[in-house]
Formats: sequence, C-alpha cells, structure tokens
Amino acid sequence: MKIVVTGSLGHISKPLTIELVQKGHTVTVISSNPEKQKDIEALGATATIGTLEDVKFLTATFTGADAVYSMVPPNNFFDQNFDLMAYYSRIGNNYAQAIGQSGVKRVVHLSSIGAHLDKGTGIILGHHNVEGILNNLSNVAITYMRPTAFYYNLYGFLAAIKNTGIIAANYGAEDKVVGVSPIDIAAAIAEEIVTPLTGRKVLYVASDELTCNEIASILGDAIGKPDLKWIIITNEQVQSGLEAFGMPTQIAAGLVEMNASIHSGELFQDYYLNRPQVMGNVKLKDFAKEFATAFKEGAVQ
Repeated sequence: MKIVVTGSLGHISKPLTIELVQKGHTVTVISSNPEKQKDIEALGATATIGTLEDVKFLTATFTGADAVYSMVPPNNFFDQNFDLMAYYSRIGNNYAQAIGQSGVKRVVHLSSIGAHLDKGTGIILGHHNVEGILNNLSNVAITYMRPTAFYYNLYGFLAAIKNTGIIAANYGAEDKVVGVSPIDIAAAIAEEIVTPLTGRKVLYVASDELTCNEIASILGDAIGKPDLKWIIITNEQVQSGLEAFGMPTQIAAGLVEMNASIHSGELFQDYYLNRPQVMGNVKLKDFAKEFATAFKEGAVQ
C-alpha cells in the first residue's frame, strides 16, 4: 500500500514508519523540517517537506495514496497569542479539504481519550472538534485512534519531584489513570491502517491501568525514592502554578479542566465501556527506566 504518515519522526510517527516500511509498504512522511529528510530516507521512506497549514501541499501529497495517517502536532503552550481551539479546527479543516480533494478513501486519525465529550475536558475538546470536522467527509473510511494518557507526559513532573519530593496535581492518589506508550500506539495504527473499513470506527489504545499511587510507587522505585507520593491539590493551585511558569490563562485553564475530568472519572468513562481487546506490551515499569534516566540526568522533557 501507498501510505502517507504525518507527524514527521515524532514519538508515534517514527516507530509507525519503521513498521510500515518493514512490512513492505511504500511510505511517504510529511515533515516541516528539511533537516529531517535524511533521517526519514534512512528509514526507507520518502520525505516530503511542507506544512499542514498548506492545503495545496497536503492535497498533492495525499493524491494517489491508499491511506493516510493524520494527527495534529503539539504546539507551544507558552505562546501568549496561541489560540489552541482555533489551531485544532484549522488543521482539522485542512485535513478535511485535502482528503476530500485528493480522493483518499482510508484514513486513520490520531484523536484522544475523552474526544467523545463536547464539554468539560479542557484542551481535549480540540480533538472532539477535529473528529466532528472529519465526520463531514463522505465516502471516506475513518478510524479514530483514541490513545489514553501518554506515559511521557509524566516527564512534566520531573522538576516537581526534584524540587519538592512529591507529585502534585488536581488529580492523583487513588484516581485511576490508563497509560499508554507511543510504541503501542504505533503498533495499533500500523495494524489498523491496512484493515478494510467502511464508515467510521473508534479504537482505544492503552498499555497499563494503574492508580496514581501505583504510578508514584513504580516511578519512585525506579528513581530511588520508594516513598514518592502523588497528592491531590486544588484546581486553583494548579492554575496559579501553571500561570507562574508563564502559561497563558486560557491554556492553563484547559489543562486544569482536563485533569479535573480525570479526577472525576469522566474522561475515561467511555474507555471502560469500549476497552481494547488487547492491551499494549509496554508497561509503566518499562517506561520507568527511561524516566529514571531523565531524572538522573536532570532532563525535563
């Protein structure tokens, strides 16, 4: 199959590209960074350099492809002028136009846990909006991959652990969090993108189901702090903390609301009704080794 992969050589797109090439597919990888071209070609894929903001570029790249893996890349949450919801909608509309104009019939789109909800999820609402935009396409088979909480988001707690010796957020303790490795997401996408489909489909991807206390214990053991605790603080404390680091009020509020939906259990409610048949292979204990390396090196990713 001729498959287009967006996301350059990111956490998911790189292992996805490797697997698809190994399975004999012809893979084109979109990147906005010309310096990535050699790295992409070294994997056996074709690099095409351009931006998701350019519908003509996307349309030309998608034309002739059997399938497309689409995703909305992360952006700068500390840009005071950044409108996150407008960004999601703009990229979603660009994808919809390019898919429709190019004639692509099979799409796997990276969405998110909580994308079924139209309110109360903070920044996750952007994924809900993109699903709505893509649903307007006709004669296109679309699978929405809804990964759970990415393990690597836990790197965000590195500084707090170093400075205070604890993990603190407006969720935690016995709240249950379903985590996932990008490696497992890539494997699920690689399988799904070659699977025939008509209409729409939602697939959750998860690797491990743990309470926050269990997560703290596993990470603590890995970094030599077996008594590491994960405590719950107020929404207001998290909001003020994020703003103190320079995050715009609106984006900080979106993160706080997303975390609050974890604490209430609402974010994972649909996941538990539609659990994946098979959990991913990479468990938190595996990721904890990488976390320990970052902790030791003082890296904050």
